[in-house]
Order: sequence, then structure tokens, then C-alpha cells
Amino acid sequence: MNTRMIAVLSVAAVTAVAAVAPACSSHPKKASPGSTTSSGASPTSTTAGAATPPRTSGQTAPTDYTTLLIQGSEISGTPPNVYTDEEPPTTNPKGTPGAEVLFRNRDGSERIDDTVLILPDAAGATTAMNKSIASLGGAVTGGNPQPVSLGNGGTMVSGASRDKSKSVTVLLFTEGKAFVTLEFDGPPDEAVPPDYAVGVADEQDAAIKKNLHS
Repeated sequence: MNTRMIAVLSVAAVTAVAAVAPACSSHPKKASPGSTTSSGASPTSTTAGAATPPRTSGQTAPTDYTTLLIQGSEISGTPPNVYTDEEPPTTNPKGTPGAEVLFRNRDGSERIDDTVLILPDAAGATTAMNKSIASLGGAVTGGNPQPVSLGNGGTMVSGASRDKSKSVTVLLFTEGKAFVTLEFDGPPDEAVPPDYAVGVADEQDAAIKKNLHS
């Protein structure tokens, strides 16, 4: 997977949901470090260098969903598993409300792609997730989706990219109207430990519960 296919699948699912849905508007355990993974090309911020247009009467400021994303310090362990943002977070990836960030470890062998998309409501988030789950076979081979105790409808699949060049683990869940996709990419035959993937997802779920407001 030369680009972040799972994120694209997620956006495609959201687009389908948006076409039929009207728009509206405790901290868990730390992840234990382990061997984790890598995504395709780095995200490019859609807001860098953009001028802020004057606000007219009745306009509201755009929501900054980057506050929903986890930080590298929350998922890091000992070297080389110290994760940093590869580039600044992307807002509204592919034109869909939400945010995305790509983390890489120190030697670049492992990456974590974290995408949070915001749907009109919880039902829309669930529909988007289900469409993405149905499409996972196009991005991950050699694994079957398994339920995990995480958010709502937590699902994880672990296998390899279609070209067998890397291991791929994808974890999806919803939290209210948020739909989360976490993709862990790494060296072939070195899939991320399931406990670590779920630990990272726990951190992401906690960030959404804390910062996403109706």
C-alpha cells in the first residue's frame, strides 16, 4: 500500500454517508510499547500558509479537530519506539470534517497513521465504519477482522500489504459521531503486538471523549 489506503477507504465511506445524512453538529491505561508499523506517504497540512478570510456576520469559526488527535508522547516507549509527528496534522482530510496525523519511530521502520473523521451523528459514524470494514480486504491480506473491546464496534485486522512489503494492522472504532481508523505499518513478518495497538487506540478514544463536544 503505497498510499494510506485505509484512510482513503474511510473517506469514501464518509462521502457515501454524507450523501444521505443531514449535517448537524479517567484516562485509560498507557499503551505498552512494542513493535509497531508504517503508512504510505506523509500527510500534508491543508492549512499551512493559508490566509484566514475575514469573518462576516453569522459565520462561525471552523472547528479545529486536531485537538482530538493523540500525541507522540502518549504512544512512545524506549528507542527506537519513540514516535514523533512526521508532519503537522492534516485538518479535514479529503474534505471530510476531522483530522489526521502520521507518526514514525526513530529509525523510520514503523509508522502509525491516525485518522479521526466526524460524521453528522453516531449512526452515520457506525455506517461509515461498517463500509470500511467491508473494504479491508483491498488493503490488508492474510487476516480476518476480529472484534476488540474498544469504543463502539471495535474491530482489528492484522496481515500484510497486498505487495507483501510490510506488515499492516488496522484498528477501527467509533466514539459518538467520531469514526477512528488507526493503521500500524512495519517490517514484513513483524506485525504490531495486539495489546500495543489496543493501547494506542485506548489513548485515542480517551482524547475524543475529553475533547469532542456536540
